[in-house]
Amino acid sequence: MQMLYNSDSFAVVHILANAQEVASAASGEAQGPVLPRHGFEIVDKRSGKEVYLDGSWAELFQRQIEAWQREHPTQEEVEETLERYASLAQTPVVVH
Repeated sequence: MQMLYNSDSFAVVHILANAQEVASAASGEAQGPVLPRHGFEIVDKRSGKEVYLDGSWAELFQRQIEAWQREHPTQEEVEETLERYASLAQTPVVVH
């Protein structure tokens, strides 16, 4: 896990679900190809809910992060984008 963003309103964590298996495959220790699985957890601290993005949602969010790295948005711009993703949040945060 890697914390990507943390403010009073949001926290974003990049989760590498099978990072160890991918590393083993890259070094030749694993049998057969291992596809990397990753996702992003976005916690809306204001509502106490979180959403986990994986698959195509994670790929879309990854492109957003890459755009932020190129464009250096303001905190307000980042939080506006996170607000849109947080609108998908249905799961209450119970342990964080």
